[in-house]
Amino acid sequence: MLSKSGEILVRVFAVACLTVAAVFAGQGARAGDERETADGGARILFHFKDSRITESSGLAVSPTGKDIYYTHNDSSAGPVFYAVGPDGRTRATFTLRGAESRDWEGMAASTDPRTGKGVLWFADIGDNLEGAWSDISVYKVTEPSVMRDAVLPAVRYRFRYEDGGRNAEGIMVHPRTGRLHIVTKQFAGAVYQAPKRLRADRVNVLRKVGPAPLMATDAAYAPDGSSFVIRTYFSATVYRAPGEQIARVAMPELRQAESITYTRDGRYLLTGSEGSRSPVYRVPLPAAVLAEAAPEPASALRQAAPTPTPGTPGGPVPTPIAGAKTGEDDGGGADTGVPVLAVLLWLAIATGAIGTITLIARRTR
Repeated sequence: MLSKSGEILVRVFAVACLTVAAVFAGQGARAGDERETADGGARILFHFKDSRITESSGLAVSPTGKDIYYTHNDSSAGPVFYAVGPDGRTRATFTLRGAESRDWEGMAASTDPRTGKGVLWFADIGDNLEGAWSDISVYKVTEPSVMRDAVLPAVRYRFRYEDGGRNAEGIMVHPRTGRLHIVTKQFAGAVYQAPKRLRADRVNVLRKVGPAPLMATDAAYAPDGSSFVIRTYFSATVYRAPGEQIARVAMPELRQAESITYTRDGRYLLTGSEGSRSPVYRVPLPAAVLAEAAPEPASALRQAAPTPTPGTPGGPVPTPIAGAKTGEDDGGGADTGVPVLAVLLWLAIATGAIGTITLIARRTR
């Protein structure tokens, strides 16, 4: 049993941790989930209607089916994912045969270049103790061709980081090469690359290839592979390659920003949150970002751009988002993903907690 001083020490730690968590996770808890935002045309695409979807942590657009969106819950929810229509209603529920769900934190979608079939990836990569697990897992599933409840076979790939255990929530797969990447969620996060050829019969080693913003919660490649985006609790940052920032893009306010992906045309970002009946927002990428990320000249991109009906997921690009910052505007600096005020507040809290703990320790010698 703890002594009185020990109990005080534990309480100080708890208060400090809860306050820090509130700083990072609670910034968008005002009213953002239930309203449209004015920041550059971000709009609610739909709300999840299924009462079972309470902790939507991963989000992906079907690479082969029309108007199909995939999501899954966070930890302790079973190896289950949901196919959702554009109205937010569940079209089908799928279970992975023989899979575990220790802490599913993200998913990605790609296309098999040999068969043209869709491939879904589910990342069991959460590790809140920063190294509690000897290895992490990613499950690969062939996208179902029929939207009805089913149990699907999955291939499990195990991974370990080259430099020790990490907590992570982001997974992305390059659409051209099929190369898998994990983005860690830390104060000094990083992008890790998997081997070109994955082995199911042994643990694969993840190697660091670049930095990631503070507290990254998800990541996704653009459909053409020309760039990728990393989501944090506060914003999203588009990169040309690891460490090569293009722009930071303002995001709508969410209770707990957990997921991000691209629309199939690559002109919008979709972002979601945990919670019952949580929303999925569609955020237009600024024209300058699209031009900067395009593999061909901006003029060719404009000529080739489709012109669907305005207001649809493939519709015209709206006015650039207010607050989007390019690497040029930022002076080429790395993205922190967190406002300076939040960092200063966290440092003040940490300093106060350390001082209190030190005082208690001296008095109880």
